[in-house]
Amino acid sequence: MAKNILMAFFVIWSIHLSAQTTGKLDVTVTTSSTGGNYAPRHILAIWIEDDSGNFVKTLLAYADRRITHLNEWEKSTDQKDIKYNRTDAITGATKSSHDTRTCSWDGTDYNKVLVTDGKYFVCMELTDKNASGNYSKYEFEKGDNNSLTPLNVPSFSSISISWMKSGTVDVNEIEIMENVRVFPNPANNVFFIRGENISEIEVLNLSGKVIFKNSGISKIDMSKYKNGIYLARIKTNSGIIVKKLVKE
Repeated sequence: MAKNILMAFFVIWSIHLSAQTTGKLDVTVTTSSTGGNYAPRHILAIWIEDDSGNFVKTLLAYADRRITHLNEWEKSTDQKDIKYNRTDAITGATKSSHDTRTCSWDGTDYNKVLVTDGKYFVCMELTDKNASGNYSKYEFEKGDNNSLTPLNVPSFSSISISWMKSGTVDVNEIEIMENVRVFPNPANNVFFIRGENISEIEVLNLSGKVIFKNSGISKIDMSKYKNGIYLARIKTNSGIIVKKLVKE
């Protein structure tokens, strides 16, 4: 009996290790002053860190000349020697008034590689003075669907954080992702795929529905589809690769 339980545990554990989810994290927050001398003007950053506190990706960064006062964001990005990295982030200059801010995360890091499932943190920092301001972080799970509405804290209120999965990707898919290139990306209508031994290409929307499919053709024409984020599932002799497509 004990042996059967142990075997079941290892089966479940193996499944957990052999797959990870694609999906989208939506973040909404209403900002307010820290009481600094530049209020209501302020700078703001929202980013993702993993369970060990390592920088994953910036989601939003409104900062210009006073960017050095976003000390927590600076420290997080500098750990990777990519200070103030804003790959794929919503960016802009100093904000002149407070409002509700929204941003999203597709589960990839700043190198555009899908990260493993597990515990992550949404980090937020805001200042309206020539010094550190307010900083908060919120834990969520990348995996099954989950959401949270944290309590209001100084400078951040009406917070909503929601992860919605759209599919599952095997670990070996992630390992060979860099062998295939998609360009241009983002694109207005047409994407091209380059790689060895590509046998089939499928494009899925974020609900997991296949909307485009071809065999042995390296061109994807998305002219009849709405702007947004899609997933390209590319079948090769080495395995299946998933790439994000951004149509704009």
